[in-house]
Amino acid sequence: MTTTPSGAHATPVDPVTHPALTVDGARLTWRGDGETLVVEPWGPSSVRVRSRLSGEILDTAWALLQPAEEVPSAEIEVRPDGATLVNGEIRVVLTAHEFHDYQAGCTRSTARLAFYRREELLLEEEPPGGALKRRARRWDPRGGTHRVDASFVSPRAEKLYGMGLYQQDVLDLKGATLELAHRNSQASVPFVMSSAGYGFLWHNPAVGTATFATNRTCWSAESTSQLDYWVTVGDTPAEIASSYADATGHAPMMPEYGLGFWQCKLRYSSQEELLAVAREHRRRGLPIDVIVADFFHWPLMGDFRWEEEFWPDPPAMIAELRELGIELMVSVWPQVSLESENFAELARRGCLVRSDRGVDIQMSFEGPSRFLDVTNPEARAWLWEKLRVNYEGVNLFWLDEAEPEFADYDFAAYRFATGEVLEVGNTYPQLFSRAVHDGQVADRAGTPAAATGPVNLVRCAWAGSQRYGALVWSGDIHSSFASMRRQITAGIHMGVAGIPWFTTDIGGFGGGRIDDPAFHELLVRWFQMGTFMPVMRLHGDRGPQHAVTAADGSRRSPSGADNELWSYGEEVYVVLARYAELREALRDYTRETMALAHHEGQPVMRGLFHEFPHDPAAWDVADQFLFGADVLVAPVVEAGAREREVYLPAGARWTDLESGQVHDGGTWVRADAPLDRTPVYLRDGALAHLVGAGSQGG
Repeated sequence: MTTTPSGAHATPVDPVTHPALTVDGARLTWRGDGETLVVEPWGPSSVRVRSRLSGEILDTAWALLQPAEEVPSAEIEVRPDGATLVNGEIRVVLTAHEFHDYQAGCTRSTARLAFYRREELLLEEEPPGGALKRRARRWDPRGGTHRVDASFVSPRAEKLYGMGLYQQDVLDLKGATLELAHRNSQASVPFVMSSAGYGFLWHNPAVGTATFATNRTCWSAESTSQLDYWVTVGDTPAEIASSYADATGHAPMMPEYGLGFWQCKLRYSSQEELLAVAREHRRRGLPIDVIVADFFHWPLMGDFRWEEEFWPDPPAMIAELRELGIELMVSVWPQVSLESENFAELARRGCLVRSDRGVDIQMSFEGPSRFLDVTNPEARAWLWEKLRVNYEGVNLFWLDEAEPEFADYDFAAYRFATGEVLEVGNTYPQLFSRAVHDGQVADRAGTPAAATGPVNLVRCAWAGSQRYGALVWSGDIHSSFASMRRQITAGIHMGVAGIPWFTTDIGGFGGGRIDDPAFHELLVRWFQMGTFMPVMRLHGDRGPQHAVTAADGSRRSPSGADNELWSYGEEVYVVLARYAELREALRDYTRETMALAHHEGQPVMRGLFHEFPHDPAAWDVADQFLFGADVLVAPVVEAGAREREVYLPAGARWTDLESGQVHDGGTWVRADAPLDRTPVYLRDGALAHLVGAGSQGG
């Protein structure tokens, strides 16, 4: 069965017919050599393309939403050599060719697509190349599915951004090859934006690759039943971002407790330890919105409840935190231990991921376990019911291990309810977020809380995750300046890929020691940068670790060293406290920026090119970013550096947050950066009341 987007219709402008083409409403269909190819409007100035061998087109809804009723009418002109579909600013030219293949000795049929913004060619399927006989859409059988390659030619000088979270400091992705698969600290979100003026979503959750070479762009799916992609055009990155959000969903409005400082460590091992930290924050007058109960607060993985010995009275803890004005976040892992009280039930009901070969164990951290299969609606409903009952009063969940993190990333070895991981695996983090989001929304319906959120911290995402309140952090990254630099490009790319809520473990996750002066410097620099990220969150496994034991002497998962603002000595504390206060002073601005993410689909953390696309230099600056539209941040990302070069984009005047000095745009400046400040500039007089707060804490 097929559907036509509601509200769309086509206006044929020419009575010409073509034997391989049909027009049905707004849908243009070509058939030849056993292939069905469909092109149809999918939102303003956007189209969806699907192709399938030996079967009707499938109505998969992995990430794309049905377009709104206001979809404008399309014009379809059928020509003797094909057809043209015009939808707003996008024009798609389909060229059909039927010919005698002398080498094969039979008649062949081909169809090739080209995409224009008005009259400007932006992207086209790779041509056959005469005697080369290349195929832009290549199908290789894989049992009941196919490996599919889709090849395109695009402007050689274009610059490309998006695609999600990869641990590299590459900003322009032209020339890059990316794995379309999730790993710990890698989130594949297959939407790319071109400086030429188009956005492209590879609407396929299969494991694969994307190669953005000079001579061709190639998207590959290792196992799939259908080729499926979406193309939009726009004059600016902001227009493209807005169209993509409309197509895949907008982030909710960030609740008030998402705007300030979040405190976390690996791990608060008891109720009293966590409360002591919260009380000390308030005693010192430090801003704090959220505190986190990390993993192994449960008896066994997959029990999804507090361990009573260490957490004797969660309702009283939550009530005290609320009196202090602090929200509690609780860690949830999708692993289920073979010894969990819930394992037998979940295995019996088919709610666990299966291993197609080898021993049916997918992770062995703190004991062998299997993953909850959140692609199964029954498993999602089961999970929310457990969380609702066992964590009553908790509004924030930390959805860890969301890739999921297989002990061995042998994607062909595992199977979800919806199919092989090789074919559908990239949907897992999206559906993990959905499991909790949908339960929260249903429970909050009709209450004041329904106006915002939910927001849940998650370690991975796919296209559409943003509509389920996914706040994505960059995984278990190393504590180093090199890793810190990579989080700038990661955050920019995530924003382009439609995930406006992004954060990192301030200081990195692993490798930092609380007694190491070199780590103190890194922590200060990362904390300064984190002040201007969408969510400001301190976390990490600080050394040295210490053991945790129960009253009977039995072992529990260990805890890292202290990781509070006051844990690193007075000199560090003074700087961190100032920047925590600065984040608080930015609350109104942060709220406004979050509203733009919610309503208009604009990223919170932006590359300079997003606001200044007409400045060529803005497309290449990889170690700076914009926090919203008006705050330019130039983090110090080298050990020992006490100054750095900063580019100020053309088209604005920039005020130094520290000194108040005003600079014209389109220039490089050498900025002072002593350890107690990072260079920050304000656009065209914005936030003038904060000038001087960079070193004085507001």
